[in-house]
Amino acid sequence: MIVPLKISLKPREKFFIGGAVVENGDSHADLTILNDVPLLREKDVMTEQEADSPCRRIYLCVQSMYMDPVSMTHYQQQYRRMLDEVTEAAPSTGRFVADINTHLASGRYYQAMKAARHLVEYEQELISHAKECA
Repeated sequence: MIVPLKISLKPREKFFIGGAVVENGDSHADLTILNDVPLLREKDVMTEQEADSPCRRIYLCVQSMYMDPVSMTHYQQQYRRMLDEVTEAAPSTGRFVADINTHLASGRYYQAMKAARHLVEYEQELISHAKECA
């Protein structure tokens, strides 16, 4: 059974539903999504230009799996390749990768994106730490 998703939109807030970009009007709006469809708020979307690090590219790949299921096989292959590179370079990312993989294996792509966001945050910590030590 699919549980309806209720979202509240701010004025002019954009969100992506299926393949469509939708922008709210001038006032607050409450919507209820009654079926299972990929949906992202603008704040959760990463563009190709923003994917400027290995972990950000992993996030973008998971986002693409979620939003473009027709091309799933392509994104899964990319994901595995990128994951191998990241875990080889930084084995401490393993706990984040395991969380992402658990969600992907269960078909919970939005939750996998949230876990990938934690991976991106951890990557930033590693970079900051490396800069401090240099």
